[in-house]
Amino acid sequence: MIITRRALTIGGLSLLAGASTSASKAAWGDFDLGEGLEDFWLATDAYIYGYPLVTLEMTRRVFTNVAKPEGTHAPMGQLIRLREYPNASYRDVTAPNADTLYTTAFFEVDKEPWVLSIPDMKGRYYLFPMLDGWTNVFQVPGKRTTGTDAQTYAITGPGWTGTLPQGMREYKSPTNIVWLLGRIYCTGTPEDYKAVHELQDQCKLVPLSAYGKPYAPPEGTVDPSIDMKTAVREQVNRMDAVAYFTLLAQLMKTNPPAVADAPALARFARIGLVPGKDFDASKLNADFAKHIPEIAFDRIMLQFKVNKDVQHINGWNFTTKTGLYGTDYLMRALVTAIGLGANRPQDAVYPTSLKDAHDDAYDGANKYVIHFDRGQTPPVEGFWSITMYDAQYFFVANPINRYSISPRQNLKSNPDGSIDILVQKDSPGADKESNWLPAPAGKFILMLRMYWPNENDPSILDGTWTIPEVKKKAGA
Repeated sequence: MIITRRALTIGGLSLLAGASTSASKAAWGDFDLGEGLEDFWLATDAYIYGYPLVTLEMTRRVFTNVAKPEGTHAPMGQLIRLREYPNASYRDVTAPNADTLYTTAFFEVDKEPWVLSIPDMKGRYYLFPMLDGWTNVFQVPGKRTTGTDAQTYAITGPGWTGTLPQGMREYKSPTNIVWLLGRIYCTGTPEDYKAVHELQDQCKLVPLSAYGKPYAPPEGTVDPSIDMKTAVREQVNRMDAVAYFTLLAQLMKTNPPAVADAPALARFARIGLVPGKDFDASKLNADFAKHIPEIAFDRIMLQFKVNKDVQHINGWNFTTKTGLYGTDYLMRALVTAIGLGANRPQDAVYPTSLKDAHDDAYDGANKYVIHFDRGQTPPVEGFWSITMYDAQYFFVANPINRYSISPRQNLKSNPDGSIDILVQKDSPGADKESNWLPAPAGKFILMLRMYWPNENDPSILDGTWTIPEVKKKAGA
């Protein structure tokens, strides 16, 4: 069986996937596809289904492959406390933010619960979402949901039963692996860095057996075979189908699929993927196996264009279907590919713009303006910001070291109360620099972050608030 990328173009994916059984029996080259084509699409369905679990595991391996906490890495069960925002030289993770300082960790709850202690945040905005192995946000303590008083939680495994200390609230994880992805708002001034560092240092994560006792976490084990340089998504995408499904089957033993996944899993048994069992590679047609990762990933990225839940408004692209996915496996895989660790929409929405409303790419040779009518800035209870990235989703070096713009820059209003954000390479003048978002000389990308968007009118969640377009200034 010969399948080439040319033969399976994006334009033909939906046609082939929707082909009738009789049509699928047509010969392709010298190979009579017969039921082979049906199995091929079934295998790509299984690949898409498992993409979040495999990606999260590969991310965990990279982030925890150190002996002690250092920078963006820490051993299993130990907190990573990022102390400052990245600058324009940062290249570890794409689309970094300059609004919150992360306090994160990976830990496993198969042997015993883990206890998370959050200090009194004194009214400051924060959220500590907890993701299961399938990237669902199963709990999200934070200012929106639980307030800012001191809090203590026990994160328990799917099969755990027992008694917890008084005053400790239980959060049951659907899987054994948990990714804590805490964020604390910070203005970035030296004084506010210091205040947030003090809060980060008061955040504690310990196994239940060590709660209330002196606890020194063990050193992590460094595995030299783990690739610490190649981007995780690239590592996942270059795995062959057999290795991918073998790992997926192993992970499913300790990270059980949801009950609602039963119909899909019953289908996947045909290609050797059965929950609780090793992958049976003999049931996967070796003739087409090498093409599964390539075509499956094409199907995932195609969702950005065709999925009805991805909105395209005034040059901005976003979805409010994040954090909890149910059986929408394509959306779950898409968010994994372009925004691993996304919050529930009630906590954050991230519209991104690569081109203006006229489908022209942004270029620093031009000048642009984002105009908010009076009272029409992003409606949020938390905060909003607009971040500038170059074409590779990294920060842009500029003379005032400003990578995002938000109300904390003390934006100046126009006489009618409206606000203009000036997006351009060169300074608009000292009197207008408070509203300036510096751009690079070449292509760039914009991201609007809206944390805790209003759930009542006006709101981006129900479409009663619309993002204004980024307009090229006349004569630019």
